Amino acid sequence: MNSIMLTVNPFGENMYILWDEVTHHAVVIDPGMMRDAEREMVLKYITDNELKVQHILLTHLHLDHITGARWLAEQTGADVCGSKLDAPLGLDLCNQVARFHLNIDCDALILDRELAEGDILTLGDETIQVIHVPGHSPGGLAFYMPQSNLLFAGDTIFNGSVGRTDLWGGDMAELITSIREKILPLPDETVIASGHGPTTTVADEKRCNPFL
Repeated sequence: MNSIMLTVNPFGENMYILWDEVTHHAVVIDPGMMRDAEREMVLKYITDNELKVQHILLTHLHLDHITGARWLAEQTGADVCGSKLDAPLGLDLCNQVARFHLNIDCDALILDRELAEGDILTLGDETIQVIHVPGHSPGGLAFYMPQSNLLFAGDTIFNGSVGRTDLWGGDMAELITSIREKILPLPDETVIASGHGPTTTVADEKRCNPFL
């Protein structure tokens, strides 16, 4: 499995493209592109590598993670997947944009496919396990690939920190419970790829994260 992290938009959001090197089937996680140049960069990367994007996976539906989702779905034919518990955030996308005074075009984002705890997707020979990690948002999801020891955690946990909980539906107690019960029990060597900032590992967060 191959992967690349691209950091986009004024919020410094990490989006990820994963693909199987044999079939070139791909998934994109949290396409938050807001500028035309970012969208063109992502599409060029997909085209140059002859990727066939199957799914767009959303860890949550805050604007910085979803502003490029529908556009990319239209370019690739992929479906947009996320939690129904965050669906109100997608419907409220234009208001989210307005609250941050961003000058970008937007439409409400409606999910094509709802994902929930225990769902499993495939990418080549690998599985992507869906984990519900509420706290940063009600429908927060993490995507775990056990064969590659990778966890795409969105804004649930960061290198040395955790997600904010002062936005709609946020709950700090729920967030810490999600991390303790859903993320820390994963193997220590699991690499955590977050929605912002550098990667970390489960072992490092157990040892050093001051919020835990």
